[in-house]
Amino acid sequence: MSRWQELTGGTSGHEYAARFVALARNGKDVHGEARFCAALMPAGARVLDAGCGTGRVAIRLAELGYDCVGIDLDDSMLDVARTYAPELSWFRADLAEFDPALLGIAADFDLVLAAGNVFPLLAAGTEAAVVKRLAGALRPGGLLVAGFGLDAAHLPVPPGITLPEYDASCTGAGLALVDRFATWDADAYGVGGYAVSIHRTSP
Repeated sequence: MSRWQELTGGTSGHEYAARFVALARNGKDVHGEARFCAALMPAGARVLDAGCGTGRVAIRLAELGYDCVGIDLDDSMLDVARTYAPELSWFRADLAEFDPALLGIAADFDLVLAAGNVFPLLAAGTEAAVVKRLAGALRPGGLLVAGFGLDAAHLPVPPGITLPEYDASCTGAGLALVDRFATWDADAYGVGGYAVSIHRTSP
């Protein structure tokens, strides 16, 4: 069982969506992840939102002209995503066992996104397997973008994967570090409790 399932019981989709609706209503920018990805790839690029949740990021990217697919293990989250954007492709899949071929989708994504603390909320010990699965869904030269908390102040669960561990998993999957930031607004990363990392497959 993933840490997310242990934390929520897989029933928090509508509550999670309502929180972001409230944030947007109060003037909070809720599209930082989509804006970050749009700066990396031109409109029309294929994007896989891995751990898509309620689809907030994928839906925004689709509105900007990207070809988006979302996958998640939480049915309550996917129910919300399908309600908000039934025209997009949403799949239930365990990231540790993700195989595009089994879902009937091409493994040639330009960018794979893992936002929203996906990696710290995986089942313990599956992180390297997930990196390998996501890397396998990328076209040559494609990007894996992951943002996650590194300390208790930025996580709803005890800290798990570290940046050196994440980078080692990426190296093992044939990915090279391109850049790292402290926020989705591309603030420079020094030593902090949150990191957004960009890794690239070989051309």
